[in-house]
Amino acid sequence: MYGMKKSDSPIVPEKRSNKAGKLVAESVEGRGGNKRNAELQSTARTQSRQAVFQAQDRIREAVSRNREEKLTALLHHISVDCLRWSYFELKRTAATGIDGVTWRDYGAGLEESLADLHRRIHTGAYRAQPSRRKYIPKANGQQRQLGIASLEDKIVQRSVVAILTPIYEAEFLGFSYGFRPGRNQHDALDALAYGIKVKKIGWVLDVDITRFFDTISHEWMIRFLEHRIGDKRIVRLIIKWLKAGVQEEGERVKSEEGTPQGAVISPFLANIYLHYVYDLWVKQWREKHCQGDMIVVRFADDSVAGFQYKEEGERFLTDLRKRLAKFALTLHPEKTRLIEFGRFAAERRRREGKGKPETFDFLGFTHICGKKANGKGFQLWRKTKRGSLKAKLREVKEELRRRMHVSIQEQGEWLNSVLRGHYAYFAVPTNIHALSAFRHYITVHWIKRIRHRSQRDRMTWARMRIYTDQYLPRPKILHPWPEQRFCVKYSS
Repeated sequence: MYGMKKSDSPIVPEKRSNKAGKLVAESVEGRGGNKRNAELQSTARTQSRQAVFQAQDRIREAVSRNREEKLTALLHHISVDCLRWSYFELKRTAATGIDGVTWRDYGAGLEESLADLHRRIHTGAYRAQPSRRKYIPKANGQQRQLGIASLEDKIVQRSVVAILTPIYEAEFLGFSYGFRPGRNQHDALDALAYGIKVKKIGWVLDVDITRFFDTISHEWMIRFLEHRIGDKRIVRLIIKWLKAGVQEEGERVKSEEGTPQGAVISPFLANIYLHYVYDLWVKQWREKHCQGDMIVVRFADDSVAGFQYKEEGERFLTDLRKRLAKFALTLHPEKTRLIEFGRFAAERRRREGKGKPETFDFLGFTHICGKKANGKGFQLWRKTKRGSLKAKLREVKEELRRRMHVSIQEQGEWLNSVLRGHYAYFAVPTNIHALSAFRHYITVHWIKRIRHRSQRDRMTWARMRIYTDQYLPRPKILHPWPEQRFCVKYSS
């Protein structure tokens, strides 16, 4: 939330077949070869992590000595240790890029591959490969374009993010929460809920930037980077990824704008772009134009602003459109809305003969003006966004169809993991009914799929309840009230 002190938290080989006989050396060593390989791998990983943290500390010290000076010597921090750490930080089951190399494939000759990659980076021989285009369905029925980078590009991008993070963590403002160390979606949700509760917020602006990742200006992106990064070799690496383009159906499409969603470095670049385009401007606008209370919360390209007075919200929206247009960005004409919302909105609208206050969505939750359980006093209600719920149920339904003929135990264990993952994010106060509904619909899809396994199957609801009680955990609230967590984390 704007005005709160931001956190200073830091950023924190293939196995042989089991049937293969042991090597002579393994029997002499007195322990299994695979066990020893795992121990060596763990040691290398720990040493690499320590090396990266030490590099970050040195960069952090250089930034603290002079906040305005550009950093001109950064590439040497991308060492073999840093690349090795980046490799182990990657998701092991992630989709492959156009090279088709998996995490496990690359690890078969890890040290040789990393040494060669390090040499190419520091001699200028490294070349970025195009991203592989992939489409995933969105909750509204449309498709989201992703760009899947090759494994080596992911490793180098992760290394660059690690090296640049200490620089920009000293720059980013407190109301920016997306893809930053020590911050997550629930921190942003808590900040928004707390701000609406304690500030005199009467109007909320739901900001939606049209196709943000696809329309980022490369020219402005490079200019923003050069404000702080004086090492041209680092800037050239980022330019290579921006210009690498995508490959779709065997054809390479050059990129003149945008950064692929799905690339390791894209969220980091998005934060830098919006820091200069949006965050700093919002801070100045508030100080110059705002007379009443105002709150701002941003998570990547999703942003919500709250205002005490409608006139200030309208002026902010008008000025924001002009500001974004200067940097090749536009607001979505339908999704960007200024609505009456807050502690006094329902009572004010009732006196004016209007209906209930409108709702808005943020980070998968629909936010509603409600009352406390005793019917007295304002309470911000948050429930799972309907589109997100429907999309997840469609996904579960399709997966159950694929798993139709596996055992009920396997189906139950998989559904158990789905529910636990869903609860881990959505089990916030005031959302228990949506959680119960999700579990109910999961049960309905499951019994239908079991009954379709065979014409003879006569699964009854009484018998089904035995399976649901065994495998499907009942919902319970896992997250504290927003003000409890927010005040603890940002009290100092």
